[in-house]
Formats: sequence, C-alpha cells, structure tokens
Amino acid sequence: MKKNYSSIMMFSTVCIVINIVFGTLVGMLKIPLLFLDTMGTILAAAVFGPLWGGVVGLLTNVIIGITTNPVDIPFALVNMTVGIIVGLVAMKFGFKLKTAIITGLILAVVAPLIGTPIAVWIYGGLTGTSTDFFVAWLLASGNSLFTSAFLPRIFENLIDKIASCIIAYVIITRLPKQYLKGALTRVKSE
Repeated sequence: MKKNYSSIMMFSTVCIVINIVFGTLVGMLKIPLLFLDTMGTILAAAVFGPLWGGVVGLLTNVIIGITTNPVDIPFALVNMTVGIIVGLVAMKFGFKLKTAIITGLILAVVAPLIGTPIAVWIYGGLTGTSTDFFVAWLLASGNSLFTSAFLPRIFENLIDKIASCIIAYVIITRLPKQYLKGALTRVKSE
C-alpha cells in the first residue's frame, strides 16, 4: 500500500495543534490532574505508528518552548517516548478501548520516570505547575528530591494519560475513513 505522506503530515500537524491547544487550555483553566498536552501525540501514534508519534511529540514541545514556555523543551523526550510507546503498542495490538486504557496505565508510569529526572536535574524538581506545592510538601516531610518530584507526577499522570488515551481512541473511532488512509495500526471500536 502506497503511503500518502502529505496526508500523514497534515494529520500530524493537526495533532500538534491539538497538543498545543488542549495543553494551553487546560493550563489556563488550571484544571488539576490534567495536561492533555500529549493527546495529539497519542492520536498520531495510534494511527500512523511510533515514528510519527515521536515526531509529533518532539515538534510539540519545541514549538511550545520557542513560542511560549522554554521549560517545555527538555520534556520533549517525554512526549516523544509517549508517541513511540503508543505507536508500538497500537501496531502490535491495535488501538481498542482496552488497549487505550492499558497503554494509559503504562504511560502513567513511564512518563514520570523520564520527566522526573529532567525536572530534578534541570529545574530542581519545581517546574511552575500545580505539582510544585506537593513536591515542596513532600520535600519538607523528609523525602528525597526524586521521590518528592516523582510521586505527584505519577498520580496526576494516572488521570491524564488514561484520559488522553481514551479521548484519542474516541476521536479515532469517529474519524471518517479517508482520514485513516495510510494508517499503520488497526483501529477497532468496541
């Protein structure tokens, strides 16, 4: 099957916009336990695989870092990893509702395992988000810097990554078939 790279690139561009718009909106509204800044990455990866998911994740953080918040640039590694994991899982198992939930659980652990060392090493564990209160509280309670930065991140990622995967699944199952041309993964509704 011949790939239509211009369609894939357009879809990926829309996914980058989804990441930026939803991430910015959630940040402005200060919705606790949600970021939704990887939803487009998950969407691209579930439809077109790990390469496109990783590219969407990288470009999202670079664009946000250049335009609004340089703090986001080092976290491109997290967003890229999200895309790669979702893409690999979707290629192997398809992206069904059950797969989306399990993938969200995996991401809820992997994302903080990558993001916490970045937050600790570059920013001293504090990144200017609502998590900082809990990081400071855990530090004051005598926990190590890594533990204090990791625990709040894993908790909020449990909510965010599962929600992002489910929302991406719902979007995919409602997309017209012409938008899924060249898809590498099996997308099934349950």
